[in-house]
Amino acid sequence: MTHKSIEDIILQLDTRGISALREHLPANYVEEAAQQVLERPGKALVVTGFYIAYASAAETDGPPGAVAIGEALKKLGHEVAYVTDSWSMDVVKSVVGDAEVIEFPVASHFESSQFAHEVTAKHKPSLMISIERAGLVGDGTYRNWKGEDISEFNAKIDHLFDQHPHSVGIGDGGNEIGMGNLKAVIPGTPKLPDNPCVTTTTKLVIASTSNWGGYGLVAQLGLLSGKDLLPSVEQGSEWVRQTVAAGAVEGLSGESKEWVDGRDLEADSVCLRDLHDFVRAQG
Repeated sequence: MTHKSIEDIILQLDTRGISALREHLPANYVEEAAQQVLERPGKALVVTGFYIAYASAAETDGPPGAVAIGEALKKLGHEVAYVTDSWSMDVVKSVVGDAEVIEFPVASHFESSQFAHEVTAKHKPSLMISIERAGLVGDGTYRNWKGEDISEFNAKIDHLFDQHPHSVGIGDGGNEIGMGNLKAVIPGTPKLPDNPCVTTTTKLVIASTSNWGGYGLVAQLGLLSGKDLLPSVEQGSEWVRQTVAAGAVEGLSGESKEWVDGRDLEADSVCLRDLHDFVRAQG
C-alpha cells in the first residue's frame, strides 16, 4: 500500500476512531510539530508512562516512542532528559539506558505545580514533549480509555506543560496530554471519551498508536534535517521486549505480552517499515 504522507502512515489501521480528529488539525500536523522541535534547540524534556491500573503495571505504548524521539533529538544536538513517575519508572529506564530520568512525585496540585516550577528552573527546557501520558480531564481526575479514575497512579505532570510555551503532545485516545487542543470536538466523536484531557500543547500529533506518532515525528525530523534518525524495525521491537521484561503490559488487555495496543510485534512493525519506505522514497 502506498501512503501519501507520514500522517497517513501513523493513522493507518486505526481501531479506536482517533483518525476522525484529523480534519480538525492542519493537514501537515506532523511537519508542524517537527518544525517546532527544530526551532527549539537546547534541552528537551520527554514525558511518558501510562499506568494500567487494572493490571498494576505501566503499558508498552509510550516508552519506545519516547526513546526514539530522545535518540533523534540527541543526534540533532539537543540535550534530553525523560520525565515520568514512580509507577512507570522501571519501564522507562528499561529503554532509555543511562539517560537522565526525572521522577515526578504523585502529589497535590499545589505541590505538583511547585515541583514543575523547580524542574523548569533547574533544566531550563527549550521544549516539552509528551507521548502517551494521561492528562487531566475537566473534572480534575485522570482517566484511562475505559473512563476509570486512575488519579492515584498518575503524577500531575501536566503542570510542566502549563508552565511552558513550546510543547508537543502525542496521543491515540483522547485522554492524553495535548488532547486538550481538541477538547471541544472529542466528546462528539464516536469511540472517543466524553471527558477528554483538557491539557493543551503548542502542537498535537495524533496516531493509531502513540509509539507510531513518535516514530512519525522522528521520520519527519529526519526529512527536514537531512539526517537518518529512524530506529530500525528490529530496534522498535526490541524496545517493546525490554519494556515487557521490566514489567510492562499490553494496554488493551492488561496482559504481560510483547504486544502494543492489540498488535503483536509483527503487526506493530508495519508503521516503522512503512516510514522507512516513505523516507527512502523521498530520497
